[in-house]
Amino acid sequence: MSERFQVGIIGAGPIGIELAVALKRANIDYVQIEAGQIGSTIEWYPPEMLFHSSSDRLALAGVPIQVPNQQKLTREEYLAYLRSLVMQFDLKVRTYERVVNAHKLPSGSFELVTQALAGECRYRVDSVVLAIGAMHAPRLLEIPGEDLPHVSHYFRDPHAYFARKLLVVGGRNSAVEAAVRCQRVGADVTLSYRRTDFDATVVKFWLLPEIRSMIRDDRVRFLPRTLPVDIRRGTVVLAPTNENGEILTHGRTEEVEADFVLLMTGYRQDPTLFEMFGVELEGSDRHPVHDPETMETNVPGVFVAGTAVAGTPPRKVTVIVETCHVHIPKIIGAVTGHPVGGLPQGREDE
Repeated sequence: MSERFQVGIIGAGPIGIELAVALKRANIDYVQIEAGQIGSTIEWYPPEMLFHSSSDRLALAGVPIQVPNQQKLTREEYLAYLRSLVMQFDLKVRTYERVVNAHKLPSGSFELVTQALAGECRYRVDSVVLAIGAMHAPRLLEIPGEDLPHVSHYFRDPHAYFARKLLVVGGRNSAVEAAVRCQRVGADVTLSYRRTDFDATVVKFWLLPEIRSMIRDDRVRFLPRTLPVDIRRGTVVLAPTNENGEILTHGRTEEVEADFVLLMTGYRQDPTLFEMFGVELEGSDRHPVHDPETMETNVPGVFVAGTAVAGTPPRKVTVIVETCHVHIPKIIGAVTGHPVGGLPQGREDE
């Protein structure tokens, strides 16, 4: 038998949690389902990573974030903040429970079928909000050796690379931070980037001078306009690229030594849930079609919130947590039938 709720939230990242607080304040009965742990994407960020956004712009539901040094938040501090919100508002997040099937019923409501740790669960909801984020899996280069055990698309702890030869691939925040931090712990770092130089409008302002000085002082070997084409045990074959970052088919390749390889080539959204609900995806980024005034998709009763609206951007990420707070009052207004102006309680205009 299905449990009955007015709203089903799928996802428990920052915006999913902020939406749950808003629904609770509005006395709207909801269920929140999360395939992993709360803030699961943030969970796999590297230890002590600093957010680009300031703490006031990352704050949720009108609850300020205080950090001892008044500086940027770390990964650990933000995860602790998310946990504190769940406890403060007594949010019932059904973690480690994945939606495996969903369909619309003749009545217009939706049935959600999930796989939880204890087995299958079923829910019947009037509306669904997909707050699933936009980074579910790495963008693969689809080259030989990409699946070897010494190759990873996730940068976790720089200590693992102490006194070893490390090849970092990429030129945006993840790659630059990995190169800087691994060099600092004593790794022999080579950085391969398919373009000529870093984009100063994208790379965090405190990382850019660090990586430039490391390259200048030969502490990091920089190989611009190169891209891996074959990863082997102990070496990687790099091919030259043109000004657009595309491989030159007749260019001369170079083989570099590498005990480990970090492919910081970005991440993509998994569109499975959108497709399951029949949400239309459009554009090269395959973003969900939705009404920007209500956040409702082309499927009546199905809404999208948070960074999930972005799909998979072909280049830099433009939709981040701090730009998504405005989704909350729009969804609350649409669900209740009473449009709400402004931002959630306690927030200032962005």
